[in-house]
Amino acid sequence: MSDSRRSVVRVQTTPSPPLFSREFGADPYPAYAWLRENAPVYKAELPSGVAAWLVTRYADARAALADPRLSKNPDRHSAQAHHSGRVGIPGERGANVMTHLLNIDPPDHTRLRRLVAKAFTPRRVAAFEPRVRELTGSLIASFAGRGEADLIHEFAFPLPIYAICDMLGVPREDQDDFRDWAGMMLHPSGKRGGVGRSVKRMRAYLGDLIHRKRADLGDDLISDLIRASDHGEHLTEDEAAAMSFILLFAGFETTVNLIGNGLYTLLRHPAELADLRRSLAAGEEALLASAVEELLRYDGPVELATWRFAREPLVLGGQRVERGDPVLVVLAGADRDPRRFERPDVLDLARRDNQHLGYGHGIHYCLGAPLARLEGRAAIGMLLSELPDIRLAVDPDDLRWRGGLIMRGLRSLPVEFTSSHVTQSQ
Repeated sequence: MSDSRRSVVRVQTTPSPPLFSREFGADPYPAYAWLRENAPVYKAELPSGVAAWLVTRYADARAALADPRLSKNPDRHSAQAHHSGRVGIPGERGANVMTHLLNIDPPDHTRLRRLVAKAFTPRRVAAFEPRVRELTGSLIASFAGRGEADLIHEFAFPLPIYAICDMLGVPREDQDDFRDWAGMMLHPSGKRGGVGRSVKRMRAYLGDLIHRKRADLGDDLISDLIRASDHGEHLTEDEAAAMSFILLFAGFETTVNLIGNGLYTLLRHPAELADLRRSLAAGEEALLASAVEELLRYDGPVELATWRFAREPLVLGGQRVERGDPVLVVLAGADRDPRRFERPDVLDLARRDNQHLGYGHGIHYCLGAPLARLEGRAAIGMLLSELPDIRLAVDPDDLRWRGGLIMRGLRSLPVEFTSSHVTQSQ
């Protein structure tokens, strides 16, 4: 674990296997296994040119995620690097949506998280389940009669977009605009600055929506943020817009990848898939719940935790980290650590000891994890029940993984199945 009192500092001398290539993107786990054994805290040059420490062992990762000496504020590293999009979310500084939970430390983080946490209580998330199942059923019905679909574009992507828009209070007639903007962020067209323009459009819309809702508050998260601001919680409009933005951004992309990666993994493991189908046919929910946790561990939606920066010199996993150095906790590496998980490279849907780090750890643990789990259970369970013979329509080697540092997800997931007429859930 992280320990500034350690007197022995490991000197990094052995070159690592190639990182961040197309081959690495398709299967990064052998490289992470090498790093865990040979250089568990490794200084790598990222594709952006930024040098950052990669933390791959479970114990070191868990310690780093909760270490107050690692700040979330990108200005502790380089405001210029953040402004250029080399660290953080591209376009967020230019769109004035910086003051969100992924970029701030206590006490501001404590104040803002307390406000938003009220929206993700178990009771409120459970009350949202009928809407999630309605959305899921509607999406399945839209392609069930064709006998083929792209499960990323037609299923895994729109489901969390519409769900988080409903939770935020975005009117139904505006939600397709959000889908377009989010699509540009997830699948950039290649035009320079396209992601930044989408972020700015989203920010402008959220500012206008906050003004409209102030005159007509509803039972939604943005209205709750306005109420908190009006009752002395000192939430500025910029903070409300930034919070809404990051809840939308973090609330859809992680779930897209949970559903997409999860379904792809199941389709590659026919014995485990058959067990899950039998369990669903018998009306049992326990295996589905543990399956979602195992899919989060085995090939989860977040490959690297979001950026952290050393407030002061410290020793992490035997390496000296200097003040201002970026630190990236490799969740995908930590969750395959044999020191923590028995047979970590084996998919075991019934795994019991499964305290994975898929949604982080410590004060920055993902607030939306209960909603994401609900969406994952609904999407995977309903799809496998409605389309029992679903199968990959392409060779796995033909699939492509999206570029990017933090998230791990497929560009597309073509499948085939026997066409059927699914009645939309109401």
